[in-house]
Amino acid sequence: MEVTGAEIVVRCLAEEGVEFVFGYPGGAVLNIYDEIFKQNKFKHVLVRHEQAAVHAADAYARATGRVGVALVTSGPGVTNAVTGIATAYMDSIPIVVVTGQVPTPAIGLDAFQEVDTVGITRPCVKHNFLVKDVKDLAVTMKKAFIIAATGRPGPVVVDVPKDVTAHLTEFVYPATVEMRSYNPVVKGHSGQLKRAVQMLLEAERPMIYAGGGVVLGDASPQLVELTRLLGFPITNTLMGLGGHPATDRQNLGMLGMHGTYEANMAMQHCDVLLAVGARFDDRVIGDPAHFAREQRRIIHIDVDPSSISKRVKVDVPIVGDVQNVLTDILALLKQAKEKPAAAALNAWWTQIELWRSKNCLKYNQSGAIIKPQYVVEKLWEVTKGDAYITSDVGQHQMWAAQYYKFDKPRRWINSGGLGTMGVGLPYAMGVQLAFPDAQVACITGESSIQMCIQELSTCKQYRIPVKVVTLNNRYMGMVRQWQEFFYGSRYAESYMESLPDFVKLAEAYGHVGMRIDKPEDVEAALKEAFSPALKERLVFMDFQTDQTENVFPMVEGGKGLSEMILAEEL
Repeated sequence: MEVTGAEIVVRCLAEEGVEFVFGYPGGAVLNIYDEIFKQNKFKHVLVRHEQAAVHAADAYARATGRVGVALVTSGPGVTNAVTGIATAYMDSIPIVVVTGQVPTPAIGLDAFQEVDTVGITRPCVKHNFLVKDVKDLAVTMKKAFIIAATGRPGPVVVDVPKDVTAHLTEFVYPATVEMRSYNPVVKGHSGQLKRAVQMLLEAERPMIYAGGGVVLGDASPQLVELTRLLGFPITNTLMGLGGHPATDRQNLGMLGMHGTYEANMAMQHCDVLLAVGARFDDRVIGDPAHFAREQRRIIHIDVDPSSISKRVKVDVPIVGDVQNVLTDILALLKQAKEKPAAAALNAWWTQIELWRSKNCLKYNQSGAIIKPQYVVEKLWEVTKGDAYITSDVGQHQMWAAQYYKFDKPRRWINSGGLGTMGVGLPYAMGVQLAFPDAQVACITGESSIQMCIQELSTCKQYRIPVKVVTLNNRYMGMVRQWQEFFYGSRYAESYMESLPDFVKLAEAYGHVGMRIDKPEDVEAALKEAFSPALKERLVFMDFQTDQTENVFPMVEGGKGLSEMILAEEL
C-alpha cells in the first residue's frame, strides 16, 4: 500500500521510538502536521518560537542520551532554528531537525518562504539532506538518526519539500543502512592503549582531564573506576560536570577560565595528562603557548580524530568510543604488575592540597544583599544535589557550575561551546518532559530569561512545572564584569533599565511568581518552590542579587591557565 511522504516522516519517527517532537507549524509542513494529528505514537509539543523547539529537543537528548527531534517550517522557520542547531553542533548533541521546504519545482526561484536550508545549515550540522524523491525519504530518515547518534554525535537536518510530503510510495523502513563513507572508529588501537597504560604507571604528577565526551559516551562509571584505581586527581570541563562526582575528594573541581585554583594549577604542572573526551579549547587551557611551557606527556582519548592534536600536540592519540577505550585501559591496568609510584603520588597530592587550601571559591554572605553564590548553594542543599539543572549563559552559568555539586552525569544542561543566551527555559522544558517526576531548575539571569520568555506559555499549555531561579542583578553580568576589569568600568549598554515585574509576568502566564530581596528568605523560598504543594506548578523566583559580584577565579582571554585573577587579589 502506498502512503504519502508526510505519513512516511511520521511513521519513521514512530519506528525510532521518538517520544516528543518539538515544533511549530507552517505552510511547508502542514501535510506532516496533518499526519501527526492522526497518530498517537508520540506527542507533539507546540513551542512559541522555533529556536525553543530545537533547544528543547537538544535538552531532551542531553538528559536522556536519546536523539531529540524538532520540526519547523521553511524560510523563517529554518532561520529561527539555526541558533538551536548551532548550539547542539558546538556541544555534539544528537538531534534530528526536520525542516519544510518549498515544492521542488520552486526551489531556487525565490519562492515564498524559501531559503537554502542545506547551504545555511551546512557549517553547523554534522550532516544535512535535501530529499527530492519520496522514495528516498524513509532511508534518509534512518541515515539521519544513525549519523546523529553514532561516532561524535551532532545535529542532522532533513529538508523535505512540500510536494514530496504529498507524493505516494510504499513505506519500507530499513532496520539499518550501510554508508560507505561513514564508519566511526569505536575501538582504540591496542598498541596505543598499551603505551597509554605504561605512561600512566610511570607518572609522578598525573592528572585526569575529563570533558563532555565522558557524559555523551555514557562512560562515567568507567571513568570513576579508573580514577579510584589509580588514585589520581581529576578535573572536569564545564560540559563534563557530573562525569565524575563533584563531592569526591579526588575531584579538583572545574578547570579553565573560571575553574578552581587547584584544578588549573594541577593541569598546568602535571607530568602526565590523560585527556578523556575533551578538546583543549580556549576556555579550558587559555593560551596554548603558555600551556606548552611546562613539559608533560599527553594521552588523548576521543571518538573524533579531528579533535586530537587540534590545539595541543599529544603524545599518545587514541581514537575510539570513550567507554570502550576506558574499559580496555582498566583491563590492562588490572593485569599490570607495576603500580603508580606511591611516594611521588603522595608528594603530588601534598602540593595539590596546598593549592586547594586557598579556598578560591570563598565568598562573604554576611550583608543584607543576596549573594548569587549563596542562592546556588542553597538550591543544592534544598534539592539534595539531585536536581536537573539547566542554565542560560553568563555569570549565573558559572556560579551554577561552581557551586552546584554535580555527582551524576546528564544532570547539568547548558550551552558550552556556542554560549547561547535564552536556552535555559526551553532546556528545562525538554528535561522536565523527559523526566516528569524529577526536580528541574533553570538557573538564569534577568537578561537571558527574556530571550525565550514566551516559552512560559508552552509551560502553561503542557503543565511543565519547572522552577526558574533568576539571579537578578539588573546587569548583563558577565559583560559588566569584563567592562569593569578591561574597559575602565565603562558599562556600555550592559545595564538593564526597563525590567518587567517578573512576579506579575509569571502570574500573567498562569504561574507562581516570587520576589526575594533578603538573604534570610532565600532558603524558605526555595523550599516552598520545591514543596509538594507546588510540585505541579511552574514557580518563577526573582532573587534580587548583588550587582557588584564577580565570578572568580578568572583567567583573562589570551592568558595562561595558571595566570588566574582571584577575588582576594583585588
